[in-house]
Amino acid sequence: MKTKMVKREIDLQNPPPLTDEQRARLSVLAKMPDSGIDYSDIPPLGDDFWKNAVRNPFYKPTKQVTTVRVDSDVLLWLKGQGKGYQTRINAILREAMLRAIHDKA
Repeated sequence: MKTKMVKREIDLQNPPPLTDEQRARLSVLAKMPDSGIDYSDIPPLGDDFWKNAVRNPFYKPTKQVTTVRVDSDVLLWLKGQGKGYQTRINAILREAMLRAIHDKA
């Protein structure tokens, strides 16, 4: 059986407008107190669950090609660490990004 994959892209900075029905449903949910939510079909997640939790193994962020000007001594140091200097650059930048996000919160 052949299936046709449909791919949709949504601009999260400019989402499509909500329909009247969607607005009405959101209004009802917004007015509902937390005590009115039925959690009976959701198991509680205790410390044991989070202790064994792993990051989604299927998550793979998209890569973008870019040009960056880097001091030659920095590039030599990165390349001197062995293969994978671009991956190391990404890891260093990701760590700085996450630290900045954490410090901002």
